[in-house]
Amino acid sequence: MSPVLAGVLQLLSLIAALALAYIPLGTYMARVYSSDKHWRVEKWIYKGIGADPDAEMTWPAYLRGVLAFSAVGVLFLYLLMRLQGVLPGSLGFSSVDPAQSFNTAVSFVTNTNWQSYYGEQTMGHVVQTAGLAVQNFVSAAVGMAVAVALVRGFARSRTGELGNFWSDLVRGTVRILLPGAAIAAVVLVACGVIQNFSGIHEVGQFFHGHGMGGSQQWNGGAVASQEAIKELGTNGGGYFNANSAHPFENPTPFTNLFEIFLILVIPFALTRAFGVMVGSVRQGYAILATMFTIWLGFVALMMWTEFAHHGPAFQAAGGAYEGKEVRFGVGASSIFAVSTTLTSTGAVDSFHSSFTGLGGGITMLGMMLGEIAPGGVGSGLYGMLIMAVIAVFIAGLMVGRTPEYLGKKIGTREIKLAACYILITPALVLVFTAVSMALPTPPHSMLNSGAHGFSEVLYAFTSASNNNGSAFAGLNANTDWFNTMTGLAMLLGRFLPMVFVLALAGSLAEQKPVPVTAGTLRTEKPLFTGLLVGAILIITGLTYFPALALGPLAEGLAS
Repeated sequence: MSPVLAGVLQLLSLIAALALAYIPLGTYMARVYSSDKHWRVEKWIYKGIGADPDAEMTWPAYLRGVLAFSAVGVLFLYLLMRLQGVLPGSLGFSSVDPAQSFNTAVSFVTNTNWQSYYGEQTMGHVVQTAGLAVQNFVSAAVGMAVAVALVRGFARSRTGELGNFWSDLVRGTVRILLPGAAIAAVVLVACGVIQNFSGIHEVGQFFHGHGMGGSQQWNGGAVASQEAIKELGTNGGGYFNANSAHPFENPTPFTNLFEIFLILVIPFALTRAFGVMVGSVRQGYAILATMFTIWLGFVALMMWTEFAHHGPAFQAAGGAYEGKEVRFGVGASSIFAVSTTLTSTGAVDSFHSSFTGLGGGITMLGMMLGEIAPGGVGSGLYGMLIMAVIAVFIAGLMVGRTPEYLGKKIGTREIKLAACYILITPALVLVFTAVSMALPTPPHSMLNSGAHGFSEVLYAFTSASNNNGSAFAGLNANTDWFNTMTGLAMLLGRFLPMVFVLALAGSLAEQKPVPVTAGTLRTEKPLFTGLLVGAILIITGLTYFPALALGPLAEGLAS
């Protein structure tokens, strides 16, 4: 079987699996967030934290809940890493230094999971399980809660109430993420992913160029359970430095495809939940079609760039194999790279710096779109709905009508909030990248010079500001500058957009429904899907083209 055919067959299998899960999972999530009943374990949690799950919240109150919960998470995780040296189960690792503790705490709380350290050489069992794994669950649940609040803004009228943050957070964790991750972890263990609390093992007799000898230290860990929620919650990161390229995390082609499925299944299925909650599943299908069109187009383009090899070395190998695991191949690595950068996952099964120049540009462009195709759990849906508001506004300008979406008028306040949302992340990416390239010290962290070196820095801040977490490789990000600046980029890139999303949700919920007329733009039709895809690509292209031209485009055209 040719490598190209193998990649296409894996792609078709993945699409079939996602299609089978779409309706049942999406409908179930809609019921979870619409139910007025609480499970017994949920009542215990509400009592423990002192929350009233039935109290409705306006958007400022909902936002305060998001920020307060996240701030406590950052502080707890920071202290846990600073105290690691005196905690049991530390595997002998010392406490993490302040800058890296700050960066990592912010990273996991913001659902970014950017790592400027070697996981198996830095974090012990307690930090991995009680700190990082916990944040993998709750940070994903926060994203889903904000998305649900925006959906309620479209679904409700004549009220400023968006539900209850604490109820949405607990339900997302207990009813969706925990059972899903438990099932996924069992599958991964059955397929060879390790799950233990063993210590460090000395393994010897490696071939090192002159013969056999030398040794390596490997430690175990609760890897399968971490891997399951890492992918299902679109968190990213990795128990080991090699991430999902490590055989302990991702041992076979099947586990590789299964992990891609976990990355995509909730973000895609949330469009079904959106359609059910607003009372029109066709609206959900329109958003799904937009997400799927962009995702499939990016996968096809990535496969083409990586299989369209030049020179005898690439021809002999059958593709661009540098930096890729041979047990996965070029096709599966391309699907993984696109899926992880079009979502907020950041996990990698190959090293994006080793992709062709244009292939590396595709991974960056996926994040620059705002990670909305299908995006992270929650963040992808609310990002796409913001873009739908922008597309409706553009259509209104074209035909001279007041724009409307889902029965709500998109007025001056709404479009200002949507515009602020789409501008904040590019501003963070471009400003932090420009400052890092202008100062004398940060460029010393680049392994390469020229266009590829610039791409390393641009990718780092694109990943951090968009809460992705994947790394281009080649950049030494474990410095005070990059730990601090990427930490700030992650904080601002996560929570400033949420301010605008919740403010927009509150504004929409206060409106009364607008009746559908003959002049109303039908946003459930293919025409609107095409308009939305075009608006996303044009806005992103106009924003980032100069920066891309200095990095991956220059490198790709020169090769």
